[in-house]
Amino acid sequence: MTVPTRVALLFGGRSSEHSISCATAGGVLSAIDRDAFEVVPIGITRVGAFVLEADDPARFALDPDSLPEVVDNGTRVAWPQTARSREITVTDADGSVRSLGEIDVVFPILHGPFGEDGTIQGLLELVGLPYVGSGVLASSLGMDKHFTKTVLEHAGIAVAPWRTVTAVDWVADPRGVASALDALGLPAFVKPARAGSSVGVSKVTDPSQLNEALAVAFAEDDKVLIEAAVAGREVEIGVLGARAGERARASTAAGEVIMTDRAFYDFEAKYLGASGVELVCPADLTDDRLAEMQDLAIRAFEAIGAEGLARVDFFLTDSGFVVNELNTMPGFTPISMFPTCWIASGMSYPQLITELIELGIARGARA
Repeated sequence: MTVPTRVALLFGGRSSEHSISCATAGGVLSAIDRDAFEVVPIGITRVGAFVLEADDPARFALDPDSLPEVVDNGTRVAWPQTARSREITVTDADGSVRSLGEIDVVFPILHGPFGEDGTIQGLLELVGLPYVGSGVLASSLGMDKHFTKTVLEHAGIAVAPWRTVTAVDWVADPRGVASALDALGLPAFVKPARAGSSVGVSKVTDPSQLNEALAVAFAEDDKVLIEAAVAGREVEIGVLGARAGERARASTAAGEVIMTDRAFYDFEAKYLGASGVELVCPADLTDDRLAEMQDLAIRAFEAIGAEGLARVDFFLTDSGFVVNELNTMPGFTPISMFPTCWIASGMSYPQLITELIELGIARGARA
């Protein structure tokens, strides 16, 4: 009888995307192949405590009226004591310590800072545990929109024009910050450099709105992008990391976000079922356009050194594709665009989870 691979599913976290990570965990827990994998669910509370969670998908269902959350239950999970061990332990609420056994791979389905930005990846590198997804540098690059754009632009991939400003810039030279908006033109978007799920993003259609938009963005990050709006279709595609001897793969179906009655694709539209947005997959693209999009997505993935998975978001304009964002740990609920693109490409949700875990194990073997 084959011994199941032991997977530590890590979710929650300190970022404003805590609940989305929990919802992703619910999706994975409900769909993972239980014959092939044994799951150890580890939640991270909003203040950063690692707790042993229940293996119960229903607890983490995405309900707009009651968003899922990791609650401190008094347990504390400890990572391996040395890089020569893969054993994790838990201290229960009564103070007793017990082993949770050895872990074969960690699946860190964390979104935003303190999880998707290279920090948790650094912790796992230090203790020597294999994990799903990109490494420290690629995760950090993918999290920071300024550096993502800088790297992609250097690689010859079109990105939306932008100006990066800091909280210090805003206080010291508000006129200089305002001049960035003048140079980029209206409408424009103001967004935190290191946040996801459209958290802290505002659309500016009049210069009088800039200060409020900056305040919203600076509440999430001390570095902010002012970005020119790009007129075009919003299309997205999934990328999976390379198997041994192969190149990374893009999904054969792309998705499209169609704004019917909403200013932009914000957090409420992405996750809470807000009206005014239609998601279409597969998107209506010619074979040549889809092939071009796949190639650009893989080039972007490779440019930042990504591994495992990513979702690459584009604007399709009259003059071609412009990369909007590269997300190294995209939303992974069953209705999120990344799995939707792969499901439309012929891969089931459980198969996608298996593929990612296997890629993580293979990555660990190469380290």
